[in-house]
Amino acid sequence: MGSFFSSPAAYAADDGVSAVIAVHSVGEWTQNWESHSQTNKLMVIDFSASWCGPCRFVEPAFKAMAAQYSDAVFFKIDVDEIPEVSKQWKVQAMPTFVLVKGGQEVGRIVGAKKDELEKRIQEQIST
Repeated sequence: MGSFFSSPAAYAADDGVSAVIAVHSVGEWTQNWESHSQTNKLMVIDFSASWCGPCRFVEPAFKAMAAQYSDAVFFKIDVDEIPEVSKQWKVQAMPTFVLVKGGQEVGRIVGAKKDELEKRIQEQIST
């Protein structure tokens, strides 16, 4: 069924501890943005919503990627909880994954395309 199910990282996300940073306020987002946007470390931002079926479908894979790719930092933002941030990033559909390096967007995946997301993460980490 693909590398996700055979990967040790797939199991790491099931232990209740997640490497994904859930952001719940504009203040939290601003703090995280300021501390990470000036580095060359890849930021992967998951814009989702609690009512979104595809978002729930891709969440375990996103958590597994966060556990596997320690060279990147992973954020989750609920578009209903802090709509100001999703508007800032021009998010129009969920899930939307935005990849950022050095404060600049370097990639965007719209939809629950976990294989494409993982491929783009790998590409960005290796550059």
